[in-house]
Amino acid sequence: MLKEAILNRRSIFPNQFSEKAVTKAQIEELLEAANWAPTHRKTQPWRFKVFKDDALAILADFVTKAYTKDTPADKFSDFKLKKSIQKIETSGAVIAICMQRDVKESIPEWEEVAATAMAVQNLWLMAGELGLGGYWSSPGYIKEMHADLKLEDGEVCLGFFYLGVYDGEPFNGERDTVQSKTTWF
Repeated sequence: MLKEAILNRRSIFPNQFSEKAVTKAQIEELLEAANWAPTHRKTQPWRFKVFKDDALAILADFVTKAYTKDTPADKFSDFKLKKSIQKIETSGAVIAICMQRDVKESIPEWEEVAATAMAVQNLWLMAGELGLGGYWSSPGYIKEMHADLKLEDGEVCLGFFYLGVYDGEPFNGERDTVQSKTTWF
């Protein structure tokens, strides 16, 4: 059962989401699963900012402001900005994935990033269990959203998890063999 969940986990994109709503209870279940990720010295660095329903329009405004501020005029693309907003509008919810650095810096920062990624993996696996789909994206302009996301000192946003109901068939996964990536001593 666990192996099946791992093998079937996939990125599901907003254009693949159905019109069905993602409930607050489902999101809470995802976040509870995320909260049980491994964490060195129990720093529990993961933080989540959830945008759902009317709050999705607020996130779209934040993204518009951040993209506009971060993108030089000669690189600005109305098309790219519109695609970013469209992903938000077609999602049942968007979760900002954040990491709070241990103020004592008792462990290396990469371990806290890794713990946050493990929390997201738990969330992702639970999403599949609940018939939801999603994917994690880390746009470059996210660094401009510190104030809008109300991040604390030492907290950084690592990206957005776009979430929606997925009614489609499972995708076949592709991986190189584990033997091609393993050296035995």
